[in-house]
This record gives sequence, C-alpha cells and structure tokens, in this order.
Amino acid sequence: GGEPSTPRSVTIEETGVQSIVERVESRFNINFERLNWVTVVFWIIGIAAIILITVGSYRSLTSGRLAPEQWRDLIVFGLAQGAVYALIALGYSMVYGVLGFINFAHGEVFMSGTMIGFYVARSLDEAGLWDSQPALSFIIVLLVCMATSTTVAVLVERIAYRPLRNSPRLIPLITSIGASFFLQYTFRGLFGAGIKSWPSLEPLTGFFTLGGFRILKSQSLVIAAAILMMIGLYYYVEKTKAGKTLRAVAEDKEIAALMGINVDRAIVLTFAVGGAMAGAAAMLYSIVFRQVYFFTGFFPGIKAFTSAVIGGIGNIVGAMVGGLVLGILESLGPSLVLGGFNITAFTQLKDVVAFLALVLVLILRPTGILGERLAEERG
Repeated sequence: GGEPSTPRSVTIEETGVQSIVERVESRFNINFERLNWVTVVFWIIGIAAIILITVGSYRSLTSGRLAPEQWRDLIVFGLAQGAVYALIALGYSMVYGVLGFINFAHGEVFMSGTMIGFYVARSLDEAGLWDSQPALSFIIVLLVCMATSTTVAVLVERIAYRPLRNSPRLIPLITSIGASFFLQYTFRGLFGAGIKSWPSLEPLTGFFTLGGFRILKSQSLVIAAAILMMIGLYYYVEKTKAGKTLRAVAEDKEIAALMGINVDRAIVLTFAVGGAMAGAAAMLYSIVFRQVYFFTGFFPGIKAFTSAVIGGIGNIVGAMVGGLVLGILESLGPSLVLGGFNITAFTQLKDVVAFLALVLVLILRPTGILGERLAEERG
C-alpha cells in the first residue's frame, strides 16, 4: 500500500510553524535560537511597561483631569520642543554615521550658540533694532548662532578628534566627554555662571488658533523653521554632490579615499553642518525658553542624543523623527501616563518618561524606529 498520510501532515504543520517563527523573527528582529534569560527578562520588562503605559493613559483620558484644549497645548509644546531636539540630534547622527562614535561635546556646541547669540541679541536690543527691525534682528542673530556653533564644532574636530582618528573608538568617546567639560567651564570663565535672559521679540508674543490648537507665535516659528531646515538638510545630503561625498565617506572611508575623495575635508564638513544645525537650534531654543547659561547644552544635548537613538543613530531622517517623537512623549507623557496613577508632582518627572522611552526602544527595537540592522544580522 501507499505511505501513511500522517508524516506528511506533520511536515506541513512543522513548515507552517517554521514560517510563522521566521515571520516573527523578521518583523521584530528576534533570533529565537539566540534567546537567553537576559533577553527574556528584557522583553518581560518591556511588555510590563507597555501594559502600565496603556493603563495609565486610559485612566488619565477617562478621568477628565485635563480639558481637550490643554491636551492640545501639550501636543503643540511637544512639537516645538521636539523640533529643537531634532535639530541638535542631526549633529549626533551625522558624526556617528561618518566616524562611528558619539560626540558628547555636541551639546556644548549648541550651548555656545545660545551664549554668543545672547550678547548679540542684547546689543541689538540696546540699539533699538530688536523691536524696530525684528525680522532683520532675527536673521542676524540666527546667522551668528550658526556661525558660532559651526566654528566651535570644527575646532573641536580639528584639535580634539583628528589626532585620534585611527585610535580605538573608546578613546575619542572619552575625549568628547573631556571636550564637553572643557567647553562648559571655558564659557563659564568667560561669561560667568549667572543665568542670562534673552530679550523677547514683540512680534512673537501672543498666540493664534489653528484647527482647534492654540499655538504660541514663538512655537509656530520654531516648528516651521526647524521643519524647513531639516528638509533642506535632507535635500543637501541626498541630492547634492557634497552630500553624496558625505554618504560615501560614511559607507567606507578607505574606499572613498581610493576614489579620490578628501576624507578629512568630508569629516570637517560633517562637523560644520552638524554645528550649523545646532546653532539654528540654539536660536530657536532661546526664542522659546529665553533662559541660557553655561550648562544650557547639557540636558538638551542628552535629550537630542536620546532622540538620535530612538530614531536610529546614524540615520538623518531617524534623528528628525526621533526628536519630534521624544518632544511629544516628554510633553504628554507625565500627564498622560504618570498622572493616571496619581503620582505626586508627576509634571516634574518628564525626564523619567523620556528615558523610559529610550529603554523601551532599546529593548523592543535596538536599532531605533528607522534604524537598519547590522550586516551580520542580515546574514
């Protein structure tokens, strides 16, 4: 007689299960063969955090503690804050994409723009141009902030990083931390430790309503300017000859050099472009928050680095998306999640929400929202 049908049925079932496992592995970047107890614990933590976030959000939304317009205000503030994070994060991602290390001095590159910009803005205010010629004053200070941050970024690359170009990655990383402290206390020594208040621009006071959202004029400027700059940077990197040079160096420095590309010049250009974006962020940050001092770059720098990791470190679009996502999470999270559990002073715990988001991304998708798998993982 013929062969029994049972073995074939089992084979089909096994093939179906194997197909499902392969799909799950592909979708969530999991290799079940390499799973260990540490990975399982991390996933349990991640799932528990998602459950807590869901419960807290449900309780907050159904409690009626905040009116709909207050939720909308938090979203707009988060977008403005996230736009600043995104501009700073671009510098982290670009440097990592080209050199493969995190430039922790980038927050101080941002801070240098806020400090020098303050003195220029104050001088324009004292001369009467700040109020009489607001558009011209804004452009002047923006250019000064961008030029300052670009100069500082290029100097840091030339003095601190270039001599260590062929060193192990840990050495430039430690150097970047030292450069960060050096810049902080240099600016403290030059300009003092006191908090400085930027003058307010009269045309940017007040608010307007759009689609039910109450938007401060300063926030609208920050969001619009940041989006335009990010689009411009994306076009520059993807469509111009200089941008193609940067992408070639990021892909393989040795091969790029053999093809006639000046690698040192491309790296300087990377720091210059990242510094310019940080300088633009410095101006926009100062317009909204107005309070700056020598330590101004620390927390925005850390948040921008978090944004770059969330979006996908080394990915320019990922840095943009990560910044906006983190800004909204940081603005909405305390009221939406922590408030649902009646936590005391939950509005002061926005940093907890930001870094919780980072931990969850690292657990559930280590490459970030738009990050790519490493070559060895593709195999």
